[in-house]
Amino acid sequence: MTHWPGILKAVPPVPSGLITAYVGLGSNLGDRSRNLQGAIDRLGKVGIISAVSSVYQTKPWMVDDYQPRYLNQVAAVQTTLDALQVVIELLAIESSLGRVREKKNASRTLDLDLLLHGDTVLEATGVTVPHPRLHERAFVLVPLAEIAAEVVHPILGRTISDLANESDRSGIRGIL
Repeated sequence: MTHWPGILKAVPPVPSGLITAYVGLGSNLGDRSRNLQGAIDRLGKVGIISAVSSVYQTKPWMVDDYQPRYLNQVAAVQTTLDALQVVIELLAIESSLGRVREKKNASRTLDLDLLLHGDTVLEATGVTVPHPRLHERAFVLVPLAEIAAEVVHPILGRTISDLANESDRSGIRGIL
């Protein structure tokens, strides 16, 4: 198992032909830390991991009924895959780690979201890049800003740092 002893604060330059994809990771069922680490270990199927944020404990988002708190994290992956291929790989990783899709916003062992894929803007069946609610979700903006503060949202034209600073950070607590 790969262990990330600290945060890689700066994303290294991307070699020619590679695109930086940012993946949001979340878990609120089972051994949450182990679920996140299992996903990080499997992200090699997508590309080369170049940065991983701290882990944050967060309140469930947009859910009326009680759910356990999430652990959330963001990883930067250097990849040759296009956005649709990345999403297919992320779904396979979720499944391999026990993700069962019951209903929208249900608790889950693992949730992997493609947040950004270089400057790709894509709307396809079931896939939208950048993630359509990225700018509304402090639980991904805060860890994303940790590893990609100066990255510019390709639609909004604003840095991740600016978006994170304007987000409601209540209910977010760094744990690692």
